[in-house]
Amino acid sequence: MTSFVETAHSLVERFAERAAEWDSTRTYCWPNVADLTEAGLMGMTIPVEWGGKGASYLEAVQVVEEIARACTLSARIVVEANMGAISAIMAYGTDQQRAIAAPLVLAGDKPAICITEPEAGSAATEMKTTARRRGDRYILNGTKHWITGGGISKLHLVFARVLDENGAEEGISGFVVVADPKNGSLPPGFEIVRHERTMGLCGMPEAELRFTDLEVSEDMLLKPPSGLRRGFADLMKAYNSQRVGAGTIAMGVAAGALEHAKRYLKERYQFGRPIGEFQGLQWMLADMDSSVHASRLLLQEAAKSANPFPDMFLAARAKAFASESAIKVVSDALQIFGARGYGDAEPLERMYRDVRMFTIGGGTAQILKTQMAGHLLGIKTPQGRTGYAPSKSTEGG
Repeated sequence: MTSFVETAHSLVERFAERAAEWDSTRTYCWPNVADLTEAGLMGMTIPVEWGGKGASYLEAVQVVEEIARACTLSARIVVEANMGAISAIMAYGTDQQRAIAAPLVLAGDKPAICITEPEAGSAATEMKTTARRRGDRYILNGTKHWITGGGISKLHLVFARVLDENGAEEGISGFVVVADPKNGSLPPGFEIVRHERTMGLCGMPEAELRFTDLEVSEDMLLKPPSGLRRGFADLMKAYNSQRVGAGTIAMGVAAGALEHAKRYLKERYQFGRPIGEFQGLQWMLADMDSSVHASRLLLQEAAKSANPFPDMFLAARAKAFASESAIKVVSDALQIFGARGYGDAEPLERMYRDVRMFTIGGGTAQILKTQMAGHLLGIKTPQGRTGYAPSKSTEGG
């Protein structure tokens, strides 16, 4: 039986040939999505009873690495079709919510997780978006920013402060909000305000969303096991899977850059011999290989820890290390190519722009390291101006 990685590998050549097109035209890679869907890699982690393959996070990250070597954009789609929003819905959602979400993703939709706001980035709990109860519905108002996939995603998990009918806050949770499955039109009160022009991953829309009296049925409120008051922490644990996925994309890009560098070190001649014979470049290559291998081990360790989601500390450590290491590896690969790497004759300049975002999105490297330190020292995070406080638990989102 063909493994998931073998299936992914069969797509790599055509994805590599197309990658520059999505970057230069800033268009979403719909043909790649069709290939991924046909191959069963969209929603592969969805349980079998809901139509998926029941794949583990370890199997998913192995697929992500393979795809990322060729096309960062496609790897990003694979991550978000198997981790993050969809995994939260499949773990905590009702059967009704799962019955809505699973078919969309299995048919090729990349879910959008809608947390970040203009004034609430790393400090996600400072979000202003509200969902006020009105009878059997909730009325959503607010703005979300830097929402990956905004404008192409049909399935959205929108985070908001949940208010009762009197306006009293009950906690923060997510709402399943779906565009029309046939034509993608958004429900009344849901608007795409604008798109950002990004440095890399140019084919992936990053949107600002506005909700103005958006009506959502109470059936679409995601109710984590800890209840509304503490449920946001549950949902952030689900986000640990997406962090592992994001780190794996960075590592996969670095692994691809490493292969390009190895090829060029053998092909390129200067001073009458292959440049791979120069010790300085050999040492660069050795360091690059060590970084990629160490990142892979950390990421796979985090993926294996899932119960049902990866451990917070292991996910943070793996994502921070892999994303920072990847930038250095890709930069060194570009350096080995010299001016050729700086131009678009090779994919290195695109890979360098793409990989740069992974120390930012999905939890900045600095925030993740703060979480790691809090875990190691047993202190509360975030560490506010009132000083350090003992941590009641070293686990959390």
